[in-house]
Amino acid sequence: MSWFQRSARDLPWRRTRDPYAVWVSEIMLQQTQVATVEPYFERFLAAFPDLAALAAADEDEVLRRWEGLGYYRRARQMHRAARKIARDHGGRFPRHAATLRALPGIGRYTAGAIVSIAFDAPEPILEANSTRVLSRLLAYREDPSRAPGRQLLWSFAEALVPRRNAGKFNQALMELGSVVCLPRSPRCDQCPVRRLCPTREAGAQDAIPSPAKKTRYDERHEAAVVVRRGDRVLVRRCRPDERWAGLWDFPRFAVAARRDPARRRELIDKVRELTGILIEPGERIARIRHAVTRFRINLTCHEAAYVSGEQPASGDGSLRWVMPAELERLPLSVTGRRIGRLLAGAAKE
Repeated sequence: MSWFQRSARDLPWRRTRDPYAVWVSEIMLQQTQVATVEPYFERFLAAFPDLAALAAADEDEVLRRWEGLGYYRRARQMHRAARKIARDHGGRFPRHAATLRALPGIGRYTAGAIVSIAFDAPEPILEANSTRVLSRLLAYREDPSRAPGRQLLWSFAEALVPRRNAGKFNQALMELGSVVCLPRSPRCDQCPVRRLCPTREAGAQDAIPSPAKKTRYDERHEAAVVVRRGDRVLVRRCRPDERWAGLWDFPRFAVAARRDPARRRELIDKVRELTGILIEPGERIARIRHAVTRFRINLTCHEAAYVSGEQPASGDGSLRWVMPAELERLPLSVTGRRIGRLLAGAAKE
């Protein structure tokens, strides 16, 4: 903790003990780097300065502010949790970890981080950085993500957390893993607990913790179709079971055929299947290569003209005809945003 007092980075979420702000930061930091989160955190709090503002917001607005951070389920769950706190807890942020864990998107680590930092409750934490620190302090050579390792490390974290200043201790532990006890080439000479570390003594830093298996990426070919109807284009809201659930996107789908005329027929059939609308495909306007989780995606974007058909009779609002300039107000997938800005730029020429 003395090391943390001297060496801690000045991060915006460390300037407050407001449980709402701590919660937002912890959700954003899941699977996302600090440098990426900083500007998003400040913009998100400017848009939704407190829990009541977030609970009252429309989901589209919340997703638009989250756009670019990825893992959008985090934003939707946080929005649901805010509404649940407003409804079931009188708008007051729960002070107990067990209560927090009953909310959407809050697990043991996030609950412990919030109550220890905001309320100084002596709750342990265990995330990627602290897992690495504790694994090396125990010289634990097995996989820490498996049940025996998780149980051991949670017990160790629980034994270490102090009765007072728990939040500062937990932040120091995470900071140590983030800037000193690195996955590769850790800065052991700067570590305040190096004399307690059997992993350092054994020179086993590269073997502990057990390296994660390398992700195997699957190649996929997809198409996105910009359907034009006069000055407007068609967008659809992704279903809960789809990638980017809740976001708006151009009709998009996996494709098998790679050459005309088979591709033309495939575009017609799949757009109709997805939207109920018949199109006349036009030229390809963009090709985008990107990665999502374990997929490497080759996306081709095609223009098409509206021929016939209307939104399905369910009228669920999942399809919209919008002006290209209106796309800036909708939460879009990252590639959908790139296509939308391409269209908006073309409209200005």
